[in-house]
Amino acid sequence: MKNKCTLYFFLSFLFLLNVQIGNAQITAPAAQAAVKTEYTVFQQQDDIFIFCSENENTAMAALQAQTSLVGTKTFLWEKYNPATAAFEFYFSESTEQQQSVVQNLVNGGYRVTVTQGATTEVYRAWVFNNYTTATAAITESTCESFLLGGEFTTAPLIYYDIASNNQLELFKDIKAEWRDGETILSGNINFRVSNPPSQSTEYTLRIFDRFGCEGIANVFYESIVPLAAFTADPMEGEAPLEVSFNNLSENADPGSYEWFFYKSLDDIKRESESTQQPIDSIMLVAYDQNPVYTYENSGSYKVKLVAKNSSEFHTCVDTAYLQGYIVVDTSFVAVPNVFTPNGDGINDNFIVQFWSMQNVKISIFNRWGKRIHFWEDSNVRGFGDTYAATVWDGRLGGRFATPGVYYYVVEGRGRDDKTRKAHGFFHLFRDKD
Repeated sequence: MKNKCTLYFFLSFLFLLNVQIGNAQITAPAAQAAVKTEYTVFQQQDDIFIFCSENENTAMAALQAQTSLVGTKTFLWEKYNPATAAFEFYFSESTEQQQSVVQNLVNGGYRVTVTQGATTEVYRAWVFNNYTTATAAITESTCESFLLGGEFTTAPLIYYDIASNNQLELFKDIKAEWRDGETILSGNINFRVSNPPSQSTEYTLRIFDRFGCEGIANVFYESIVPLAAFTADPMEGEAPLEVSFNNLSENADPGSYEWFFYKSLDDIKRESESTQQPIDSIMLVAYDQNPVYTYENSGSYKVKLVAKNSSEFHTCVDTAYLQGYIVVDTSFVAVPNVFTPNGDGINDNFIVQFWSMQNVKISIFNRWGKRIHFWEDSNVRGFGDTYAATVWDGRLGGRFATPGVYYYVVEGRGRDDKTRKAHGFFHLFRDKD
């Protein structure tokens, strides 16, 4: 008998607390997330439906009650009032439909009672219009860094233990995320960006919670820093070597460029070994947009570009060094030992090759020691430019020279300040194969 009384009391307690009896269902198809309550007194937990809304004035929540009862029935909707710790009338309808929908609900707990004759079904649920709004700003900006700062407001998700009316708060697990496009930069709401980009950039602050609700704010960074960059062409060759520099800098003021052309590595080393004092390694400073510079002497050379951007409060500077070196070849002389001026287009000329020479003197003698060809230049501007003048085509006074052995003497000074000499014999063959 005691057990029957206890069971009767428990069932009565359940009825007073309006726990679901029967087959009624309450759902929220449009909700972004759903979790369970954490009542501390009553073990039966209710659904909590989360709706992501734009702000505190937007009511997105909607509930749908579904029943298997057929025929006319009444759906009585009530809303929980924490001031009275009771459910109070919200909406009612009688219908033959097997569902009832309430929309544009404000935050709170809702109970639906479906009645058909003596049959009653009861169900509860909580809804929250969960909003988060974010703001973003750049609070400071220098040449070295700028600060992305953010703030946000969000809805507290407060519900009540229906047995005790104690206030409970739903944990949202709010997080921050700064993005540059699709790249996540930081998870801190305040984030310092070092080495600012040279291009103006839009950054996005995203504040989000575990339910997928988020607030988005964009902030535009107007760059005040330049990016120095350039290329050189060609990077190597014989002296004198004319090199064109292509300025690829970004966000720099026109006319603010400084080009530093350094002495060759050998010259810098030689000067540093001869004195204990600091040496000036800079050969030339230029201010052109895209300079063209001619390296007169052999060596390996470095180049630096400085670009500037001047704004109201800052003058930002960036420096770029040439990747690698401008390599101006050392001097040399090369002389063939045979040539065949027979008109077949192959090896028809006697060509003395020289590279990176300052001055060159070429003499050719016949077997009796008479000079039959001579060429001299005290300011050689490259083998290619002097090729036609230096060659001997195997003719003397417009007539073919006699086949046989001839003698050559080549002497000069290279643009690496080295003396170059060559002498010896070569053969002239006339017959075609």
